[in-house]
Amino acid sequence: MMPVPDAFKAVMATVKDAGITTVLLEAAAGRILREQVIADRPFPPYDRVAMDGIAIAFDSYARGQRVFGLEDVQAAGMPRMQLANLADCMEVMTGAILPELTDAVIPYEHTEAEEHEGFKRFTVVKDVVAGQHIHRQGSDVPAGKILLGPGVRIAAPEVGVLASVGKAEVKVSAHPRICLVATGDELVEIRSAPEQHQVRMSNVYSIAAALHTLGIPAEIVHLRDEPHSMEQQLRPLLSKADVLICTGAVSAGKFDHLPQVLERCGMQRVFHKISQKPGKPFLFGTVPGGPVIFALPGNPVSVQLCYFRYIQPWLLASMHHMPEEQLFAALETEVKFDKPLTYFLPVQLQCAPGARLTARPVTYGGSGDMASLLHADAFMELPPEPDVFPEGAVFPVWKFR
Repeated sequence: MMPVPDAFKAVMATVKDAGITTVLLEAAAGRILREQVIADRPFPPYDRVAMDGIAIAFDSYARGQRVFGLEDVQAAGMPRMQLANLADCMEVMTGAILPELTDAVIPYEHTEAEEHEGFKRFTVVKDVVAGQHIHRQGSDVPAGKILLGPGVRIAAPEVGVLASVGKAEVKVSAHPRICLVATGDELVEIRSAPEQHQVRMSNVYSIAAALHTLGIPAEIVHLRDEPHSMEQQLRPLLSKADVLICTGAVSAGKFDHLPQVLERCGMQRVFHKISQKPGKPFLFGTVPGGPVIFALPGNPVSVQLCYFRYIQPWLLASMHHMPEEQLFAALETEVKFDKPLTYFLPVQLQCAPGARLTARPVTYGGSGDMASLLHADAFMELPPEPDVFPEGAVFPVWKFR
């Protein structure tokens, strides 16, 4: 059996570039950016009014003037106006360009307004500081600065910045072509009413859901436990997929034909067992000029663990996603595990006082207990030694929520 670190290294050594595609900005959320984005103008692009109120020449205030007659109104979206008389003021709205010859904005609530014979004037009733409530041109970002680089996953803030610099189309990583293969005569479609000896397909749908969070679509195929038909269905998939993710039929049972069938189809085996629990009978291989193949055991907890520990990192690397820091948490209770395997323990993560992340073990009935994951957020990776892991000990965690 291959140790977990070696298996992960072997998986990541096969990463292939998914390629680059161009999408409309409206479709860019969730994608991985593959270009450099530069500020085409300063942020903000002009001296921006930051409060509704009046704009004045501060020097007039500094000389003792407190009453300012109104000349005009500078609204957002209007071309820049100029104060004609430095003893006057202009009403200004948030987001407007600051009128020429003014250098302080006084909020309405710091003034008293009065009108007489069609003439409006404002009395300043609170102290004023030169430059107040003005968002200066280029104070956030100068023109020409790099705003975003390749590898960033595009979320709402990135979309806003891309729109601000006029990126109507964006270069992003293409999605790997993925086929999800469910194996087993016991499986029926989710809309079917299963017989007593049958179960509905679930593993491929849970993987499809995980892929959906990355924006990656996937085709789903169901194979029967019959070597000839299995091979007939698999061969065409190898030519149209970048990644094949199979569930079931990889252990040592009489009907676990998948490893032999895949090898007849040209798969070169990298490893077939990992010294871990759950998910020990994990088959991984490559097809020259074809896809990488992740063939997972059929138990649902094993499937979840293997996807988030091995497959998702491979997919993110293939799309040039910027690596994220490994997350760690402290055990809330002592855990005992006396087998010489890496143990992936389902845990519920919580933020303890002092902003410390803790992990509460979730009771589960083995790798077939799918419902136990409803109460967990992550798998905690416990090393093969020692046999006892004390409360407060810190270990890596792999989140699936």
